Amino acid sequence: MAKTIEEINAEFKSYIAFVLKLDELSEEHWNSPIAEGKWTLKEVITHIMLWDKYFYEEAIEKIKQNKPLTVKHLNFNEFNANAIEYSKKHTKKSIVDQFVEYRMKITNDISEMNEDECTRDFIDGDKKKFSVRKFLRGFIPHDKHHKKQIEKFLKSIEG
Repeated sequence: MAKTIEEINAEFKSYIAFVLKLDELSEEHWNSPIAEGKWTLKEVITHIMLWDKYFYEEAIEKIKQNKPLTVKHLNFNEFNANAIEYSKKHTKKSIVDQFVEYRMKITNDISEMNEDECTRDFIDGDKKKFSVRKFLRGFIPHDKHHKKQIEKFLKSIEG
């Protein structure tokens, strides 16, 4: 059975509680790589937060305001490199606060949309189709991928 937009949105929102739980960890843990050769916890959460910020400002907020979408398909490597730099210039608290802010903005705005708005194809900045439902369905596996990595990291530090 296909999930409703409300169920998908709730799943997307549930990551907030996960990040708030991570906020209880020490700065040392936040600044530790989650595995050998991987990003730090802070870099991972910054990476997710900046993708949320980007999609909110360039797509979700535009849909809410009935304006043309400016979201484009970006160079992931460049975006992620910028996220790492961003994480170095901001505190753990700032990153967590921004994560919660943008995830809440996305989920609140989506909860105010009807099913038609969520499934409708809008045209993005690259003249390609964008829908809220496809966005969520694409980013939930992204969240799960990082959550799995972080949970493995958490087990390794529980020792």
